[in-house]
Amino acid sequence: MTADGRLSWRAVRDRIHARILSGHYAPGDRLPRDADIADTLGCARSTVQRAMQDLSDSGIVERRRKGGTRVRPDPVTRATFEIPVTRREVEAKGGRYGYQLIRRALEETPRTIAATLEIGAPERMLRVEALHLSDGRPFMLEDRWISTATAPEILDVDLSVESANEWLVVNRPYSRCDVRFSAEAAGEREAELLGCAPGSALFVIDRTTWIGTRPITTVKAATAPGYELLTRTPGDQGAM
Repeated sequence: MTADGRLSWRAVRDRIHARILSGHYAPGDRLPRDADIADTLGCARSTVQRAMQDLSDSGIVERRRKGGTRVRPDPVTRATFEIPVTRREVEAKGGRYGYQLIRRALEETPRTIAATLEIGAPERMLRVEALHLSDGRPFMLEDRWISTATAPEILDVDLSVESANEWLVVNRPYSRCDVRFSAEAAGEREAELLGCAPGSALFVIDRTTWIGTRPITTVKAATAPGYELLTRTPGDQGAM
């Protein structure tokens, strides 16, 4: 709170974001008017406008003049990196997408994963291993940990049909994302699943997301040889 006891714009932003994360406001829903939110929370309208602008800049809501504010259908963070939906990656390249769930289990996080997620001690989380396919051939192998405290609804998702990647992109907008790219030699298991020779160079993406200080997920995605990554940052139309 601010010195006069009113909520800060960050606190207002977090309250609105929490309602989006909880499903109170679903993708595509129109939010109340800024003035109505200000009355409900007992803060200035300008405070709500600042909070909404931050949510808009983060790609969580979209604001239109005279059209109000709506939750984005596919919330993303636009600052530096947009998390891709693997299915759309495959289809954008002209491929036929396929998906195989390898493992889904509640497990205690190893200490290395706890450190990556910036939590003080190991926690029981959902571990998901899955293989994404393009035209029936291995495209990407992912090993993912999901916080069921931050995203409890994931336990009700049929991950044999819908990938955790796509569900999280659509349903769990984040406020912070750490991404690391590296190259690794394929071990026996990775080589078998990705259909390549042991020792083959794999492009690896390690990605972790949070909402505030709460971890959402961390994933290690190893791609089949020949994978290419393209990402664009938003900018002014016509900029070179």
